[in-house]
Amino acid sequence: MGQLGDFREEFFSLMGLFYKLYCYNQTKLEVLAMLVSMIKKYWILGSLVIAMVPHPFSSLEVLAQSKIFVRPQPQILSQLTAIDYFNRGFAKQKSGDNQGAIADYDQAIKLNPNYAGAYNNRGGSKAELKDYQGAIEDYNQAIQIDKNWGNIVTPIDKNWGDIAILIDKNWGDAGILVAYYNRGVIKAELGDNQGAIADYNQAIKLNPDFAHAYNNRGFIKGKSGDNQGAIADYNQAIKLNPDFAHAYNNRGFIKGKSGDNQGAIADYNQAIKLNPDFAHAYNNRGFIKGKSGDNQGAIADYNQAIKLNPGDANAYYGRGFLYQKLGDNQNAINDYRQAAKLYQQQNNQEWYQNSLDNLKKLGVSNYIPVGI
Repeated sequence: MGQLGDFREEFFSLMGLFYKLYCYNQTKLEVLAMLVSMIKKYWILGSLVIAMVPHPFSSLEVLAQSKIFVRPQPQILSQLTAIDYFNRGFAKQKSGDNQGAIADYDQAIKLNPNYAGAYNNRGGSKAELKDYQGAIEDYNQAIQIDKNWGNIVTPIDKNWGDIAILIDKNWGDAGILVAYYNRGVIKAELGDNQGAIADYNQAIKLNPDFAHAYNNRGFIKGKSGDNQGAIADYNQAIKLNPDFAHAYNNRGFIKGKSGDNQGAIADYNQAIKLNPDFAHAYNNRGFIKGKSGDNQGAIADYNQAIKLNPGDANAYYGRGFLYQKLGDNQNAINDYRQAAKLYQQQNNQEWYQNSLDNLKKLGVSNYIPVGI
């Protein structure tokens, strides 16, 4: 058969073995080593044989990564474990495929009904799809499972899997606090402020260094009128994490609300220093500057907020208000129109109507709402 024939026969025999092992999810490095060794043995003819492969692979690394080796889907599905489904669901969740993530978390839970991490993450995907009640039910289940296991469950526990959602360095290792925290977020979204605070309290009890829980609890307190309690929580969040831009922004909002304009601007300055792309901080600082009489500084901040987030209706409205105040009616009309359009898209009827009212004051009575 000759060297070329021997090479081709040995090459494709090894490739067949490599393929079978790959299909069964048992790929061994020694198989690849054998392939490399074989090609070195026939190095003179190597380029000829590679040319026979259907695609022009330039190296074995590309060959191994190509999609020519497609695993039989039914066979793989039947071999997946609960952790496999969890990991695949998490990958889909990160990519924005929440429906696909939920399907995989369903399978993980079917295989392991005590998989607290799968309940927690499935709750996250449900929340993204606005199924808030379904999300709360999943968080309830995750919390109940952890209570049955003694409250403390680390992220690598068999009931949580390899959870990589601890985005804050202060979250610690208690898996149950993640479910309390997430449930608190959903309760706040649904307007259950007391329920949200109760969940944040539990998360903080489990981990007193949980900066995000202090920040979120402060937000609810401020929303409920407890400004001093809110500032105390934001102070603690910043103490625990001095680089927490959102905590500075939120504390600045409460200070501005309480009449401390200079303190508010100082906090917004720090938030922007930590995150130069923080559109909300520019918008909030613009509001305080306008309130303090610095109209040009306010307009500059609104310009930056809009540049960073063209969908920020509040920034258009605030800038329009300042233009109206300065007598620049045409620019005011343009901004109120854009604000009205965005508020309507966001289903914010109150501020949509405020925008229309201001347009009428400027002589615009024939504004046609979006979609009509």
